[in-house]
Amino acid sequence: MEEKQSILLCEDDENLGMLLREYLQAKGYNAELCADGDAGYKAFLKGKFDICVLDVMMPIKDGFTLAQEIRAANANIPIIFLTAKTLKEDILEGFKIGADDYITKPFSMEELVFRIEAILRRVCGKKNKESSVYKIGRFVFDTQKQLLSIDGQQTKLTTKESELLALLCSHANEILQRDFALKTIWIDDNYFNARSMDVYITKLRKHLKADDSIEIINIHGKGYKLITPEVEA
Repeated sequence: MEEKQSILLCEDDENLGMLLREYLQAKGYNAELCADGDAGYKAFLKGKFDICVLDVMMPIKDGFTLAQEIRAANANIPIIFLTAKTLKEDILEGFKIGADDYITKPFSMEELVFRIEAILRRVCGKKNKESSVYKIGRFVFDTQKQLLSIDGQQTKLTTKESELLALLCSHANEILQRDFALKTIWIDDNYFNARSMDVYITKLRKHLKADDSIEIINIHGKGYKLITPEVEA
């Protein structure tokens, strides 16, 4: 019998939290509900979760702070933010922290489950792939371990950073179409996901700056191009 996937659900609205937990359990997930960020972090340390669904506005510790602490403990676990906020700055802040998705209230529970399933399919599919290692200039990039190495120094990439860099490597010295990257990694090519990808491109440029023969350039109206003298799979 296949083991149920587990969700850490943090929502301070008691009625909404209980409805979401019951719905997720009815859909075949294990869901642990916490009413504030501090309780959420304690539950995260004790349990084993496949994905986190975090409300942004919570007492004691907000969702952004909780996400940063979770990311410090496990850089790879997917995170979805729930929020009533619609300000672009708040949504971009979530993506900078490393959110995999962002849902504004009110939302349908079916939509939440769809997004959870899409992220988990992508993550589980990635785990099942054979190890793939790219040599990018002086860097060695292990996509399975999500490690970027140069001259004995290793950088652990987040899941999004790793997926985006792998796409760039597979299109090295060619244009990686923006829409294709968004739909492959973010599922949806909406405005907020596009801005999120821009944030991750900036992060990758910083990771790769130790080798000045490597460059990620913007191709106006089309996408990005990884310029490198050498990419070997």
